[in-house]
Amino acid sequence: MKKNFSTIKNIIFDFGGVIIDIDPNAVVNNLKDNGFTDFQRLKEPEFVNILNQFEKGIIRAETFRKKVCSFLNMPLNKNKFDDIWNSMLYDIPERRINLIKNLKPNYHVYLMSNSNEIHYDMFVRDLQLRFGYREFDNLFDKSFFSFDLHLMKPDPDVFTYIFDHYDLKPEETLFIDDTPENILSAQKMGMLTYHLLRGSRVVNLFENGLLREDLDFDIIHEQK
Repeated sequence: MKKNFSTIKNIIFDFGGVIIDIDPNAVVNNLKDNGFTDFQRLKEPEFVNILNQFEKGIIRAETFRKKVCSFLNMPLNKNKFDDIWNSMLYDIPERRINLIKNLKPNYHVYLMSNSNEIHYDMFVRDLQLRFGYREFDNLFDKSFFSFDLHLMKPDPDVFTYIFDHYDLKPEETLFIDDTPENILSAQKMGMLTYHLLRGSRVVNLFENGLLREDLDFDIIHEQK
């Protein structure tokens, strides 16, 4: 089915798994290397709640470290903790930085990430040292991080906030994410969506600063 992309004025990118590659299993492997063995604890509601509180910015990094170390019964110093926590993150590929720059003459480009201040500090350090940007707002038209907004995808309030504060229309906005729950939430808000499957590369969706017209439109959905 041929799709007219001329209606798309805004693109909102997810970060982890879209702009930057991640491997959450690396954290598990590093915990194992440091003597942790009770991996079922990582699935318990109390631990998940600690993670969500941190991603929403309800607790700060120092409190997060203390809560996690206490819950897992692992006395780790700050540097060791952060090394383990950040081990899931890879460097931002230069091709994806160039992609964002090439898209900006044709679209308003935004970033929306469920993230936390420890990861954010590492993201920004990489962005500064390797690409010369002081912050993500210097690369994107605007960046949104859950720990700043106190909201996490797939909560529809995330999208409502962006629409209301930056005068975006859902029907003119494409949302690219690698998590089905986030895609479904965006669709319910009336946005165009692209579910980036594991192993796919976001740069392959574009050509010469524009969305490719030969995309597999079965992956792109409009709210019915």
